[in-house]
Amino acid sequence: MPPTIELRAKQTFALTPRLQQSVRLLQLSSLEFQQELRNALDTNPFLEYDPSVSEDLSAGKTAENNGADGETLPSNERDNAMEGSSSEPATESVASSSDDGGDYSNNDYSSGDYSGDAYGRGPSRYNGDSDAADPTEWARVQPTLHEQLHDALRLYRLDDRDREVARLIIEALDDDGYLRQDLADLTDVFDIEPALTEDELLVALRLVQTLDRPGLAARSLSECLALQIDALPADTPGRDVAKQVVEHHLDRLARREHAELQKQIGCDAEELRVACALVRKLDPKPGNSYGRADDNYIVPDVIVRSVRNKWVVTVNPAVLPRARIHRMYAELFAQSAGASRSPLAQQLQEARWLIRNAQQRFETIQRVAECIVAHQKPFFQYGEIALKPLVLRDVAEELGLHESTISRATGNKYMATPRGIFEFKHFFPRELGTESGGTCSAAAVRALLKEMIAAENTRDPLSDVALAKMLADQGVLVARRTVAKYRHLMKVPPAELRRQV
Repeated sequence: MPPTIELRAKQTFALTPRLQQSVRLLQLSSLEFQQELRNALDTNPFLEYDPSVSEDLSAGKTAENNGADGETLPSNERDNAMEGSSSEPATESVASSSDDGGDYSNNDYSSGDYSGDAYGRGPSRYNGDSDAADPTEWARVQPTLHEQLHDALRLYRLDDRDREVARLIIEALDDDGYLRQDLADLTDVFDIEPALTEDELLVALRLVQTLDRPGLAARSLSECLALQIDALPADTPGRDVAKQVVEHHLDRLARREHAELQKQIGCDAEELRVACALVRKLDPKPGNSYGRADDNYIVPDVIVRSVRNKWVVTVNPAVLPRARIHRMYAELFAQSAGASRSPLAQQLQEARWLIRNAQQRFETIQRVAECIVAHQKPFFQYGEIALKPLVLRDVAEELGLHESTISRATGNKYMATPRGIFEFKHFFPRELGTESGGTCSAAAVRALLKEMIAAENTRDPLSDVALAKMLADQGVLVARRTVAKYRHLMKVPPAELRRQV
């Protein structure tokens, strides 16, 4: 068949550039959004910082302090008051989500909606000695496992070959501190002349095992526990018996075959009890204690507080990036000939889109937060045990938004409440059935399990089967494996490891 030319018409749905930017900004965390705005301010000549940011934030802080006495303004009134204190009038109107552009022919390009940067590059409210202070620079970050071991290795006087072999062992460690690669496999990884031998790797492994916490660089659980026992003083009660248990009888210990253990080791019941108690105190994953973010801080996106017996949601002033259109540049550009055909026209349009999408982002986050608070009011009064089942679809239908929009608005977003700081996703627990035909949330079940375990007899702790029966007595029907799953999520060990003799 000879080639032919054919015309076909079809319809497709595509996001406009502005909607693409709106979707992308909504799914960013507060810190990522701050960075996004800073990049725009550094690259777009039509955006500038507002020098009145310090005054606006001070006014917001005063409003927060008044809220402690029960006189906090609602979010819309406070935002209006803060906008009214701006040195220039806010003339940028907020576009709806369907608005895909604007009229750029006039000279009015200013916007007071977001007139500054919470972590401003002007006079900083965090550190008066610096003009470019960043609060994240004050956060202490723990070194990772590999960084800690590399630092410790520098203290040893080694030749280049031995040092590189030790570094190879360190880099081969998993995050939990174990070496799960065979030494024979590592000989082919390192290209050095003469070729590495397993004896060299074994010597380097012994060195790495002494660099820091005992138990690191172990090749098995038995070796990890044995290294920790070797590091104990020689007069530690039960040390010798514990060493035999972890080296040869871990399986019997897990099955609680105490009689067989006494027979194999040749000790009495008291010696075995002391040795088993010593083994339980050891850390099976010593590498997990490195590189934790315990000292990092979460900046909440919204703040929930009680005002006159009502729960009020306000956007955290500390995360509001405040920027505006550079009035002088925008006016000069509008007066120039051929402005609409200049490449700068696209940058001006992007600047206006960024300001409008930023405001829409925080409006969406606040609406979602208010809906969550309305559904989960009992949580703020009674705690985790009062959390209700909630799904994204319920919030989407109530707000008239798409479920994917709610998912983006709740991802990596945090809420400061009188009970602590929680991620938005925390308020969407799974639904579980009850004996009466009603429902309860998985979070409430976990709270019940936590109370039951806290009140148990430590000499005879509750098993997963017993916990499931106690939940059934309260009308909550869950399987034993579900109890085990929730217990694992709460980082609670099984009953045999909770038992205290």
